Amino acid sequence: MPQPGDAAQPQPSAEESFFDLIVETLAGLEESVRGQFLRQFFRNIAQIDLSATQSNESWLQVLDRHRELTERLGRRVSLRTAIVDVLSSSNYLRVPVLMEYDDFKKLQFNAATDSLTGLYNRRLFDEYCDKELNRAKRYSHSLAVVILDLHKLKEVNDRYGHLQGDQVLRVAGATLRGTLRASDFAFRIGGDEFALLLPQTDLDQATTLSRRVRAQYETEIQPLKLDIAVTLDYGVAVHPQDGDQKSELIKLADKNLYELKHASRAPSRVIPMEAQPPREAPSPSVPRTGFSTASISELSPAQAPAATPAPYAVQRKWERVSLAKTKAHAILTDGGPKTAKVVDLSYGGVALEFDSTEELPAQFNAILHVPILPPVRVILRKAYVLKAASGPARIGCSFVS
Repeated sequence: MPQPGDAAQPQPSAEESFFDLIVETLAGLEESVRGQFLRQFFRNIAQIDLSATQSNESWLQVLDRHRELTERLGRRVSLRTAIVDVLSSSNYLRVPVLMEYDDFKKLQFNAATDSLTGLYNRRLFDEYCDKELNRAKRYSHSLAVVILDLHKLKEVNDRYGHLQGDQVLRVAGATLRGTLRASDFAFRIGGDEFALLLPQTDLDQATTLSRRVRAQYETEIQPLKLDIAVTLDYGVAVHPQDGDQKSELIKLADKNLYELKHASRAPSRVIPMEAQPPREAPSPSVPRTGFSTASISELSPAQAPAATPAPYAVQRKWERVSLAKTKAHAILTDGGPKTAKVVDLSYGGVALEFDSTEELPAQFNAILHVPILPPVRVILRKAYVLKAASGPARIGCSFVS
């Protein structure tokens, strides 16, 4: 019984009452009689001619779909909405049937989105990728495809439970929606996999945007206070230079994703200053990802080992983001401004290139100018110096808190 002060319950419409009566009446009929009635019912409401058996089967699907939609939306959905959905998906419906606009839009939304993250789903990714790729070919534009996955999601599920794992996924969805441009598209295409479609975007722009997404996610995930280093890894492929077919781009982006995973988490090498190779010998790198495998760890001279003929392996604490092909630079503010090129950057420090290191102190102040970020004032401490016989000197610096 309703009590005084209870919220008024919406009264069913005449149409809903009519359908309720049909449902109740049909439940008490024999199958053959119910089939004949439903055959005429579908003929009148949707102008389709089904057999008695088809009518009975479709009616059971309508009832199941009605329950599913009502539970998903958290409110009563008209039976007409469920009828339209079932007949449309069965390719029976040829003449449109009127339905509530709000129900129709919600139906479209639920069919196209992932319920947990609110991102578009895999079906829409395939559809949009084909459409944007055709558009890029038609107008000679670039199109970047980015494949991402959540590193260590399984460990979060195992240690904290799937509810916390779901929250980690929700934060990823919110980060993607909040970081991307209005022209970009974000999708959840698997359990821990996501994808981005970036129209009119080249490799450098796509890589920069992916780094921004990764950094923003690591900030957004901090309030969960996880002991596991969850992050978003990514791989990029760009039309037309990487291919003209969707399958080629996805395959290459996926390959670059796993190369990045391997490179950024593989043990790195520590080379004592006395045993360092000539400057011209580049460290191994991962093509097209913007990250490089470390050849020298940011250790102070006191921590470096004595001169030995062979280096030894240690695990890097932070991975590097290469800035070699950008205009990133640092302005030193101690003893008159000096400019240095920023070679790469990590959460632990930065690598700079100088023409001369004679007057550079062990600790100094600088202003970093790097893509995406505003100018940042930092205090840097020299960690290592790599100087070849000719050419610029590379100096690794750690951030001083």
